[in-house]
Amino acid sequence: MGVTCDTDEDLVEWDYGRWEGMTTAEIRSVVSDPLWNIWRDDIPPGETPGEQVSEVGHRAARVLGRCLPVLHAGRDCLLVSHGHFLRILTATWLGLPPAAGRLFALDAAAVSRLGFEHEQQVIASWNT
Repeated sequence: MGVTCDTDEDLVEWDYGRWEGMTTAEIRSVVSDPLWNIWRDDIPPGETPGEQVSEVGHRAARVLGRCLPVLHAGRDCLLVSHGHFLRILTATWLGLPPAAGRLFALDAAAVSRLGFEHEQQVIASWNT
């Protein structure tokens, strides 16, 4: 069985626009909002256009759309990306809105598996 390795431009990190390189505390100070949240609030353009969580969700859905035929053929897909993107991809896999990615804490360099239980798309393992 051969292994294919492709680069997928949809797997890139979330474009944080104006907030690139800033911590949550720094952003909250700039916007004068102690409750600012990346999962809920708009991402303004900066040196890059920035992406809203829904736009990242569209990218995740495209990735999954390319993976599903491979999975249904009985093969695996290995995806490597950034934490916030993978959290959004997981929410999308489960049929949740992209912002539900906030519910899935993901450690750096962690391995997680998405899969099926019967026909239901599930988290098979997380943060291992």
